[in-house]
Amino acid sequence: MKILITGCAGFIGYHLTVSLLSKKNKIYGIDNLNNYYSVKLKKDRLKNIEDRAKNNKFFFKFKKIDISDFRKLNIFFQKNKFDVVVNLAAQAGIRFSIKKPSQYLKSNVIGFFNLIDLSKNYKIKNFIYASTSSVYGMKNKMPFKENINTDFPLQFYAATKKSNEVIAHSYSSLFNLPTIGLRFFTVYGPWGRPDMAYFKFTKKIINREFIEVYNYGKHSRDFTYIDDVVNSLKIIIKKGFLNKNRNKDNIPYLIYNLGNNLPLKLKNLIKYLETYLKIKSKKKYLSLQDGDVLDTRSNSKKIIRDYNLKFKIKPKKGLENFVKWFKKYHKIR
Repeated sequence: MKILITGCAGFIGYHLTVSLLSKKNKIYGIDNLNNYYSVKLKKDRLKNIEDRAKNNKFFFKFKKIDISDFRKLNIFFQKNKFDVVVNLAAQAGIRFSIKKPSQYLKSNVIGFFNLIDLSKNYKIKNFIYASTSSVYGMKNKMPFKENINTDFPLQFYAATKKSNEVIAHSYSSLFNLPTIGLRFFTVYGPWGRPDMAYFKFTKKIINREFIEVYNYGKHSRDFTYIDDVVNSLKIIIKKGFLNKNRNKDNIPYLIYNLGNNLPLKLKNLIKYLETYLKIKSKKKYLSLQDGDVLDTRSNSKKIIRDYNLKFKIKPKKGLENFVKWFKKYHKIR
């Protein structure tokens, strides 16, 4: 199978690419390697992919491309003729979207359009893309189900992801393009994103710096371990769009939650990190930030039923794994 993974040097993209490398697959990766967070981390991820492919004689081809560049994308599609596109490239970060919304428009809307339009043009068999739990906004009824109204996102980041779902529906409807959107719930683990709370907390606790605890540590997130996400993605890629699950209008369009359904309080997250680091944190308590939601919790029954998925790693174990990786990567004893 010929698979294009956009954002292959990103957190989820890296793990998925490594996991899909095999004699059976030809993996193509693109990434713009932007400086939203550590470029070194992205390049280290990319080197690991390339080393693994080379050492095992697996096929992997990387091209530095910004998905907002239609011309370069078109040439890449034309040359390589993919079976499946997995779009994990996006400008991430909720708070950053308040400061720099234009970057989100460029990557998450224009870039997404370029990819789905080319997938239509080149008759891609399945177009799979990352959405987010943030589309649910400030909802009180949990766990979140896919049929909840998502027309009122709180952040511009979430608005761009909601637009992806709407654009995908139109392309599935007009051109019969099979699309699968995945609403990820707080994905975490080794090689994670430095802008996320668990990563920043770990770094600051080790450095004996104050950590900023918003909403006084009372809010919770449905932490979903990276291995569970990748294993789910691999099954979805292998099985593809399940025609039995076409919607009532017979459109090949699916939206799924992908979450662990085990919310973790922020204050408990900090306790786990303190335990594994064997360091007591210094805390600065703050009120809820603009754009933050209080709690998230996924109802993932639909995707578990359709694709026979299992979520195995609990937050306590997942955070222990992350701390071990963090100390090894940064050479901390």
